[in-house]
Amino acid sequence: MRLRMFVLPLLFCLVFTLIPPQVWAGEGGLAPQARSAILLDADSGTVLYQKNIDEKLSPASITKIMTMLLVMEALEQGKVSYNDKVRISEHAASMGGSQIFLEPGEQMEVKDLLKGVAIGSANDASVALAEHLAGTEEAFIERMNQRAKELGMTHTRFQNPNGLPAPDHYTTARDIAIMSRELLKYPEITKYTRIYQDYLRQDSNKPFWLVNTNRLVRFYEGMDGLKTGFTAAAKYCLSATAKRGNFRVIAVVLGEPTSKARNREISRMLDYAFSQYTNHVVYKKGDPIGTVRLDKGEERDLLIRAPHQFSVLIKKGENHKDYTRKVVLTARLAPVKKGQTIGEVLLEKQGKRIAEMKLAAPRDVQRAGLWTLMKRTTKSFFFFPEEAKALEQPAS
Repeated sequence: MRLRMFVLPLLFCLVFTLIPPQVWAGEGGLAPQARSAILLDADSGTVLYQKNIDEKLSPASITKIMTMLLVMEALEQGKVSYNDKVRISEHAASMGGSQIFLEPGEQMEVKDLLKGVAIGSANDASVALAEHLAGTEEAFIERMNQRAKELGMTHTRFQNPNGLPAPDHYTTARDIAIMSRELLKYPEITKYTRIYQDYLRQDSNKPFWLVNTNRLVRFYEGMDGLKTGFTAAAKYCLSATAKRGNFRVIAVVLGEPTSKARNREISRMLDYAFSQYTNHVVYKKGDPIGTVRLDKGEERDLLIRAPHQFSVLIKKGENHKDYTRKVVLTARLAPVKKGQTIGEVLLEKQGKRIAEMKLAAPRDVQRAGLWTLMKRTTKSFFFFPEEAKALEQPAS
């Protein structure tokens, strides 16, 4: 197995600072009334503010971020489609609290159930989606906890897909930030979470008006998600995200005493981030990064593209030029599975890692057949002029 590494000085003059792992840490700071809070750059995960971020608390309906994440992953994998019709069970229809008043036996498409969850925080729609994806709510909860473990959410345990009060159902501000970042890898979700008001069953005799439980999507510039939460035990909670230009920020508060305090402190956290920081995009989603040689594969060279935007957090007013990026791609023997890690991009400053982006195979590549391998061996002995001309062409 051969290793190829490219160390490229950044070809632009950047305004940087090495962001410390915590800023404004403590009991006061940006969110004095929150039980716990975290503010971070969505791309790099750099924490700009934190308060009690590992305290285990009830997340209420912020739980639905994990539910939406599993739905988006299933959509990407082709396991379900937006137009699937979901038959509502008696169990799903029995959910109390926030709901869209689903009836047993009613059918609703996945996209409308997702809208009910994202906008209206519907507990019944959450369970209906859970049952559609996993067969039973219990099986879906197992998936939720397994996915949390895979993401490194070490202080989280889910007991349901909607956040209704349940013993031993908890998470932390840090873990909410982790799953929020993961959900935002699916930009389609903000097409739902940014909607302020909409209708379900609009063409029926029982239309249902949805109003976003996150009022800040209407009143805060750039906000397009993600999820509110409230129960008597959890108090007022919110995982919020806002984007200005290419700079996206995530702010989480748990245990706020009122909805006004929640919105005020989230706004203050975001204001701080946008006033003090910005970012510089290193790769946009889909930008070509390099090729991986696949020995004995049906494809010999696999082009790797950026799976999502990759950027550097910039502190306004600072001026440094000593950042480098390293692209590490590993040649390997076919077959290769879609999603298999085959490299990474590293951003470093003075030898210290600042950020990283894992690179994965974009598709399956099977092992080449004997005939294909024989032809390649033959070509290594005979080099034809027309092939030489083709090889001289610049890579696309």
